[in-house]
Amino acid sequence: MKLKNASVSDISGDGDVEGGMNVEIREYKEYNEEEIVRLYTAVGWKAYIENLPALREGYKNSMLILAAYEGDELLGIIRAVGDGATIVFVQDIIVFPDKQRKGIGTALLKAVLDRYSNVRQIELVTDNTAKTVAFYKSIGFSEMSEIGCCGFMFTGRR
Repeated sequence: MKLKNASVSDISGDGDVEGGMNVEIREYKEYNEEEIVRLYTAVGWKAYIENLPALREGYKNSMLILAAYEGDELLGIIRAVGDGATIVFVQDIIVFPDKQRKGIGTALLKAVLDRYSNVRQIELVTDNTAKTVAFYKSIGFSEMSEIGCCGFMFTGRR
């Protein structure tokens, strides 16, 4: 399946990662369900892989998808949705557990922030753990409550 994505010629390139890894951040153009399922399974995101048609459609309709590779090995993905002018929402940022804490997630997120540097609101929702909060704060994100806002999510469950 071909994916609809913005050009990333201005953000393709090597990511700053640790451990001597040669990581390339590039546009994720071909949806490979096997590798995506493997990635989502590895991080325990079961809800996504329980509805593969919805995940496929989500990838197809994403504004931008970038992937981190070492050679041909997928290390992680970041997926953005929104209008690209007033709001960007980071829907997914996932790195294989054995590749985490090496700068790959940071490189992926910085590539999106660079690509959409003109956008005032770049948002995401994440698990409320010390590890994830510290990660996003280290990159410059603020909790919504820290900037006088609050967020709401409708999950369809009551």
